[in-house]
Amino acid sequence: MKAIVYDRPHAFRYTDLPDPEPGPAEVRLRVLSAGVCGTDAHLHRGEFSPRYPLTPGHEVVGEVESLGEEVTTLAVGQRVALNNRVSCGSCANCRRARPAFCTRLRDHGVTRPGGFAEMIVVPASHCHPADDIPLDVVAFAEPVACAVHGMDVLAPQPGSDVLVFGAGTTGLLLAQLLAGSGAGRVTVAAPTEAKLKLARDFGADETVVMDRDDSSASLGALRALAPDGFDTVVDATGALTVIEQCLPLTRDGGTVFLYGMAGERERVELSPHEIFSRELTIRGSFTQAFSFDRALRVLRTGRVRTDGMITHRFGLDSYGAALDAVRDDRGCIKAVIHP
Repeated sequence: MKAIVYDRPHAFRYTDLPDPEPGPAEVRLRVLSAGVCGTDAHLHRGEFSPRYPLTPGHEVVGEVESLGEEVTTLAVGQRVALNNRVSCGSCANCRRARPAFCTRLRDHGVTRPGGFAEMIVVPASHCHPADDIPLDVVAFAEPVACAVHGMDVLAPQPGSDVLVFGAGTTGLLLAQLLAGSGAGRVTVAAPTEAKLKLARDFGADETVVMDRDDSSASLGALRALAPDGFDTVVDATGALTVIEQCLPLTRDGGTVFLYGMAGERERVELSPHEIFSRELTIRGSFTQAFSFDRALRVLRTGRVRTDGMITHRFGLDSYGAALDAVRDDRGCIKAVIHP
């Protein structure tokens, strides 16, 4: 089979690998769609603990091609979405319902072979049937699962006034979940008008054009919307210049929610006195846990919409171009690879 393989950071090859064979409780999937996201750009640089040789790709939809001898819950030809994170279930973190921090985690696309390949072998228990969901919709299962987990972590109060920085995939998904979970008002700030139009179509109450390289220029418009600050300010960009504006725009007693992925070594300055004296809360959300089934439900019902979000498509042999689009093309919302 054809696959993308990294042997070290920044160095990948499009190559031939032996077709993988499923173990007793596994299935082999023929990959139909694999999303490319900011995590893959970080992995390209060697961040987030990749294990080499690595085939990345963690947003996987596939068709069951062969079954391990113990598998009775799936059928050949069935389309499934993959929960790529396989926790052990018995370490201290798993026993405390924190599978994302499993000390023996197997993470397809990070520490185990992922979906930027023609085929992938995965546990049958981590495959969610999705024949009834259009391929371009179920392609968002993993990022929606992450956003649902983010809502679990944030636990927003009904009627909250929420600002979301960013209108990429994660910003658009979070804005929809926030609006659907009882936020009193959702404002989205982003640099691209086409993305802000999608945000409005998906239910954002207000949108503000923001220059990510000089986000201070949009502060006046945002402060005019919420003179006392927003109850919750969400960063879905990972950009340090944006993160630095989150605290000043948060009302006393409010919450800053860091959801975008900054680099491992990047730092911002925060005032401990401001956090202390204003009783601010800072929260983060890392991945997804116990949220995949709920992600598929909101995609099935249309509570979360994805129409217009896939902007770029690539073959497996154009993986490098897909990475470039995610990193450099501000018109890119979601890029997918169809092996």
